[in-house]
Amino acid sequence: MPAVLALSPHLDDAAFSCGGTLAVLARAGWHVTMATVFTGSVADPKGFALACQTDKGLGPEIDYMALRRDEDADAARALGIAAPRHLPFREAPHRGYASAPELFAELRGDDGIVPDLVRAFGELMAETQPDLILAPQAVGGHVDHVQVVDALTTIATGVPILWWRDFPYTVRDAEPREPLRDRFAELPVQVIAFGAAAQAAKYAACAAYASQLGFQFGGPDNLAEQLAREGGVERFRLSGALPDPVVRLVG
Repeated sequence: MPAVLALSPHLDDAAFSCGGTLAVLARAGWHVTMATVFTGSVADPKGFALACQTDKGLGPEIDYMALRRDEDADAARALGIAAPRHLPFREAPHRGYASAPELFAELRGDDGIVPDLVRAFGELMAETQPDLILAPQAVGGHVDHVQVVDALTTIATGVPILWWRDFPYTVRDAEPREPLRDRFAELPVQVIAFGAAAQAAKYAACAAYASQLGFQFGGPDNLAEQLAREGGVERFRLSGALPDPVVRLVG
């Protein structure tokens, strides 16, 4: 069976941005691995890192990342894919980014995580042997998304990559920040449309991230509205050539 690897920076990004495509591939018999990069728990978080959970109504005694990993497992079941993979890297607030604006500014000079990501991605690809990779374009400019792109583009994979447009950053501003726009500007656009069943699966997967819905969308009703605006379509930039089974799916 063909295999696809979706590299999600955070525990929700892949479902939000390409969940419909993952559902379609799973229903077509693909083995779908959704691997999230920054999922490591940190004991006794402080400062801005702690605020990132308390501002969502979660007390300091809660293992925030464990809760989110459980949500991710629920999202994978909703999409009809294999249990998700969780890499152990820490999110940016645990690596010295001390405020919300810093998450969307320049990379810290002392944040040398990319070589570690390159090694981890190489091991994951050697294990899963993907025929296709899905990954972010870092629309919005979150530093974790940028570093996933930096790491993946360092690896000469020889595997075609569908680079997704990071939702909901794409709908928050009329002109979302795109620090890596030039890297993708010359790549062809690939549009994947999907029907009602995959749209319902994507909504259920996104809704599984209950801890994030208020912060990201203002609640589940607005999530449904924002997804409806997408119209059952996901847009990518394509590196390489799509495998024949995907070509047949998207027509």
